[in-house]
Amino acid sequence: MKNIFRLAVVSLLLVILSGCTKPDDSKRLLESSGMQDVVITGYSFFGCSEDDIYHTGFTAKAVNGSNISGTVCSGLLFKGATIRYD
Repeated sequence: MKNIFRLAVVSLLLVILSGCTKPDDSKRLLESSGMQDVVITGYSFFGCSEDDIYHTGFTAKAVNGSNISGTVCSGLLFKGATIRYD
């Protein structure tokens, strides 16, 4: 019974955290910054500060052609987005 409860809690946390991304807004921001071939990788656990609600991981090709990865961090209402590179 304990294993079923633990599995349910872990599953619920994963569903909640997967909802804490903004893939469309993040992709639009990255492309407007000159990045190409943007791929959203999902929720990034440690990519942002505790004040950020949305943690959207990505990989892309930079303006100079090199491969980069990072996280787009943003708040709920009044905070803009920040691009953080790995």
